[in-house]
Amino acid sequence: MATVVLKNVIKRFGKAEVIHNVDLAIEDREFMVLVGPSGCGKSTILRMIAGLETISSGTIAIGDQVVNDLAPKDRHIAMVFQNYALYPHMNVFENMSFGLRLKKTPPQEIEQRVGAAAEILGLTDLLHRKPFELSGGQRQRVAMGRAIVRNPSVFLFDEPLSNLDAKLRTQMRAEIKLLHQRVHATVIYVTHDQIEAMTLADRIVVLRDGRIEQIGKPLELFHHPVNTFVAGFIGSPPMNLVEGRLGLSESRIVFAGGVAFPIRMPKERVREAIEDGQAVVCGIRPEDMTLSGVQTGWRHAFDVQGQVQMVEPLGSETYVHVRIGDAVWVGRCEGRLAPHIGDAVTMTVNTDHIHVFDAASRGILFSTGQDA
Repeated sequence: MATVVLKNVIKRFGKAEVIHNVDLAIEDREFMVLVGPSGCGKSTILRMIAGLETISSGTIAIGDQVVNDLAPKDRHIAMVFQNYALYPHMNVFENMSFGLRLKKTPPQEIEQRVGAAAEILGLTDLLHRKPFELSGGQRQRVAMGRAIVRNPSVFLFDEPLSNLDAKLRTQMRAEIKLLHQRVHATVIYVTHDQIEAMTLADRIVVLRDGRIEQIGKPLELFHHPVNTFVAGFIGSPPMNLVEGRLGLSESRIVFAGGVAFPIRMPKERVREAIEDGQAVVCGIRPEDMTLSGVQTGWRHAFDVQGQVQMVEPLGSETYVHVRIGDAVWVGRCEGRLAPHIGDAVTMTVNTDHIHVFDAASRGILFSTGQDA
């Protein structure tokens, strides 16, 4: 397998620069996910690695070789597309073996490679079917099988599950993760779905407007976002982000509407960089807000009054949208404890997991769990 290294990569379409000085090192056999909203540049980066888009400046290396000037067929990569890209007139075996036949691979080796890939993907009994006879999940498996038989150094996945329904996406996520464990490949995977990113990745690259916002392991990004963009993008539902002002002497954040949340103040080394009255954005994840009286095990917490605006029942749990002062916060509770719209409720907030961001730069100032 191989490492993939991007250094100072820039991409321009005409005069418009869409990828800005991207530096990224992907380790051998790592499962790296590029995630971000539509138009952030993640698919463009993937296509530049594949050689389907030229880079405007910088270098891309696969293994020990800079591949800027290599054709896609010479980069020893395999790509799985969103739309499967299967030949409708060929059966499964013919689709999976097409690239090998172009390379004039011996028939016996083709049989062996396709048979091994079909067994891994559960396609052995489907090798003589045409694509129109397959389900969406089976077609995606064929597309992955076509990549596997090539024994590439790097697998590239471009939003491969976006055309599948929710249940099938969950199933295919598990299959892709299992596939990575079995073939021990370097994988670069593009998605706009942060749940896919969290469940699949060894590390995640969060992109916005052609720039890298943060790189890290899934839980690192979840618990320690560097700015409000990452905080709001990673996590479902996203982190509550509400503007307020720091009251250092009172150890609290004051919000519009006269509501104040007490917070555990940071260590002196952090306090030196912040000011009393500073405009901030307070970030609290829904799982750190729940109905008062629920057993939480939280060491430090406080209660605040509010009114229920919306209820999202999901079965075992419910997300409750509660107006507190002038802002609406989302909390979580057990499904059987769900209140009703209009109810006056008391919410308990976990003060060990509050993130405080600078309102101007949107960057992290401190998190109570790590800096208090």
